[in-house]
Amino acid sequence: MALSVSDLSAIYSLLANSMSQDESNRKPAESALAQSESRPGFCSCLMEVITAKDLASQVDIRLMASVYFKNSINRYWRKRRDFSGISNEEKQHLKQKLLSHLREENYQIAQMLAVLISKIARFDYPREWPELFSFLAQQLPSADVLTSHRIFMILFRTLKELSTKRLTADQRNFAEISSHLYKYCWHIWQSDLQTISHGFSIITQSYNSNDKEERHDDLYLTCERWLFCLKIICQLVISGFQSDAKCIQEIRPVKEVSPVLLNAAQSFLPYYTSLQNRHPKFWEFIKRACTKLMKVLVAIQQRHPYSFGDICVLQPVLNFCLNKITDPEPDILSFEQFLIKCMVMAKSVFECKEYKPSVTGRVMDENGVTLEQMKKNISNAVAGVLTRLLPNERIVLLCNVLIRRYFVLTTSDLEEWYENPEVFHHEQDMVQWTEKLRPCAEALYIVLFENHSQLLAPIVVSILQEAMNGCPTSTTEITPGLLLKDAAYGAAAYVYYDLSNYLSFRDWFNGALSLELSNDHPNMRIIHRKVALILGQWVSEIKDDTKRAVYCALIRLLQDKDLSVRLAACRSLCLHVEDANFSERDFSDLLPVCWDSCFKLVKEVQEFDSKVQVLNLISVLLGHVNEVIPYASNLMQFFQMVWEESSGESLLRIQLLIALRNFVIALGYQSPSCYSMLLPILQKGIDINGPDELNLLEDSMLLWEATLSHVPAMVPQLLAYFPCLLEILERNFDHLQVAVDIIEDYIILGGREFLSMHSSSVAKLLDLIVGNVNDRGLLSILPIIDILILCFPMEVPPLISSTLQKLVVICLSGDDGDPFKTAVKASSAAIIARILVMNTNYLAQLTSEPSLSSVLQQTGVAIEDNILLSLVDVWLDKVDNVSLPHKKAFGLALSIILTLRLPQVLDKLDQILSVCTSVILGGTNDLTEEESRSHDEDLLPSKELRRRQIKVSDPINRLSLENSVRDNLQTCAALHGESFNSAIAKIHPAAFAQLKQALKMP
Repeated sequence: MALSVSDLSAIYSLLANSMSQDESNRKPAESALAQSESRPGFCSCLMEVITAKDLASQVDIRLMASVYFKNSINRYWRKRRDFSGISNEEKQHLKQKLLSHLREENYQIAQMLAVLISKIARFDYPREWPELFSFLAQQLPSADVLTSHRIFMILFRTLKELSTKRLTADQRNFAEISSHLYKYCWHIWQSDLQTISHGFSIITQSYNSNDKEERHDDLYLTCERWLFCLKIICQLVISGFQSDAKCIQEIRPVKEVSPVLLNAAQSFLPYYTSLQNRHPKFWEFIKRACTKLMKVLVAIQQRHPYSFGDICVLQPVLNFCLNKITDPEPDILSFEQFLIKCMVMAKSVFECKEYKPSVTGRVMDENGVTLEQMKKNISNAVAGVLTRLLPNERIVLLCNVLIRRYFVLTTSDLEEWYENPEVFHHEQDMVQWTEKLRPCAEALYIVLFENHSQLLAPIVVSILQEAMNGCPTSTTEITPGLLLKDAAYGAAAYVYYDLSNYLSFRDWFNGALSLELSNDHPNMRIIHRKVALILGQWVSEIKDDTKRAVYCALIRLLQDKDLSVRLAACRSLCLHVEDANFSERDFSDLLPVCWDSCFKLVKEVQEFDSKVQVLNLISVLLGHVNEVIPYASNLMQFFQMVWEESSGESLLRIQLLIALRNFVIALGYQSPSCYSMLLPILQKGIDINGPDELNLLEDSMLLWEATLSHVPAMVPQLLAYFPCLLEILERNFDHLQVAVDIIEDYIILGGREFLSMHSSSVAKLLDLIVGNVNDRGLLSILPIIDILILCFPMEVPPLISSTLQKLVVICLSGDDGDPFKTAVKASSAAIIARILVMNTNYLAQLTSEPSLSSVLQQTGVAIEDNILLSLVDVWLDKVDNVSLPHKKAFGLALSIILTLRLPQVLDKLDQILSVCTSVILGGTNDLTEEESRSHDEDLLPSKELRRRQIKVSDPINRLSLENSVRDNLQTCAALHGESFNSAIAKIHPAAFAQLKQALKMP
């Protein structure tokens, strides 16, 4: 039943109650609203609540209504199979209502209205809402400042939403929008820029202390509108044109916009100081505006590098950024976000691959000029600009400034470190390099060094020597010399790959670094943290004679009193253990201390990232060291503790599951000793109804497979988990390969007990997979079906008859020459051949069932003779597409066909005997138990041992194809008499001679 105006008061009450602190009011209201969502008229009622003038002051209720409106758009705007969606009439009413309420005074409500319009536009523009942009544009000339601000807010949100659509038609639509909106928005933006500059000039010249903020409301709205307009221009230039790196065409707006954006930033910067104390609102705007302007320039450079590389754009922008980095005004030094954006711009230019010589292939256009040559011409022109902008002296200056100014810890840094060393460690991490000034400077330095390593390597070494000479290893006071040494150590750590030619790590470590590590003064944490970094970064340069000492040093740092030092050591130790040249012999006696230090560190840290980092080290250790069993008990307690304390922290639990998998693999046959801890965790991880199933399932399944692979014998708890696999695959096939491995584990290790307990689940599982996955998926599951039939030839075929019917259909369908389809067809045929050999009566029953004939008819497969004879044609055709064991299965199946009382068999006799002869003479890989038994069989994992035993006991390996063909030929002769003799006489003499040789006939 549809909702109407008469229901408004009820909807209003429900919205109000849905925000109640009293659960007895909130829960029923939320339930009633959820039931109303799909009713016609619900969104119209919400729209009335949002726009009602008498509710203007009740912002919370209006916001809640807008949230429900947004959710309804996402769920019901489009028609679905199970729901007709919002009617076209109501949609039209809602769109008109939204566009009639542009002048919303409350900023939060205006934002939500803009979001609502953008969400609808994603679905309806341009087909169902072609007038949207033209209507908004028509309102702008007559709009006041507030209305125009709201319109630009809507334009920004809508363009942002539409820019994320990736279909070609959608991108064409966006390009058309850009062509219509760009000039107008650019004009408005420039006009507002003049207004803002004039307003700021008046404000800064006014020294009247009674000057009130409210007098500048219109100016502030203009500032906000200008920012929205800037974001819109960015979207139009970025998403409205194909990247010039692909189309190799000049994007004219880049050359038009970029220099003006730079000038705007330059004109705003002087106000950074003058507005700070007297007009904090405008000061905040200046900070946002300057950083946004630089951010837009970076985005344009990355999207359209060739157009941006023009000398009139690149030269002034890069020159400005480098000047601000190397010689900033005193006030700008405190404007860190702006300096970060300047560094990001410089880094983006320095590492831009379009500005470097291209090594791609040649693609010719119609005129014979290569696209590659066009790129090279532009790249050479840009390289010339960069060479003039970056003479050696400026490169060296930039390197020096980065190390000596931006790498050096400040007083505030040291205070932050002292107050919370753990947070300081993560904030200085390179992962957040675009958010903090020092990590950003380090990222820029690395790119600069990579581009000019021969020039800068001696410079960096000289700074390092200067810093070490100016601050002896015995120094403990926090002096400028100590801080410079810390900076120089960081510079040397980040570019180890080129400094190794200029600096001997052995001498450096045995000299200064070891002495500094022996100094336990609290202030030495500054140097100790960098030494930990150096030991990790230089891992590839550490020779065998130094490894032991470095391992000891890292273990000592892992026990440091400062958490930042310990976390740095944790990361570096991880790099060493993962290194291809890791020496377990030199590390083994340090393991007890290492484990203990890790356990203590996890208990002491509070930050999520810290726990993940320590857990990662434990996981890496488990994957690379052999001596785990002596520490198993402590590790079990540790894992149990982390699991219990990590509820709701998916990433931490994922890292724990990875560590547990390595733990199980490391324990091997001893893994059942940890089941009391492991199995409850595993059970929760594979439960698709669990609260965190989406995040944990993949790693839980990998842990499940590892647990099964290393169990000495199947245990009841693991046996009981198998139905979970069916539930997982009923949802989707995202984890098919590991699921296949798990099925194989259960078949091999669970044996008859597994089949008797879970036969129905096995049948459903195979029927679910076969016919619903692609050819790659089929190729992964078919070997499992083969093993299942091999282990239980009498029980399984009747159990999986539906699956086998699908395999027969695959065998008798065409493969169109597709190699994957051919492989699937050949493997399916091998399974059917195995059934004929091991359970002949059942295959005769299967191929004669009316249901199979019906399935074949439904799939359009035509059968000339009977189904079994059609399968014979597949075995004859695909014998060259299968492995040696399957060739023998084909041969044995074909030899059995010789015993049929069908005259058509004689028509195929020549081909059947030809295939059998080639298989016999080609070798059939027969195995005897003695030949197959290895001397180290007792050392094999139980799964591998059982797999080998199954292979040895395979009747297809044990049966003699030679004897089978000889005996069945005699049967065939007895059945067909003179017709058999006639068929034999038609065989080519050479082929008959080979047959006699294969059968050892005189």
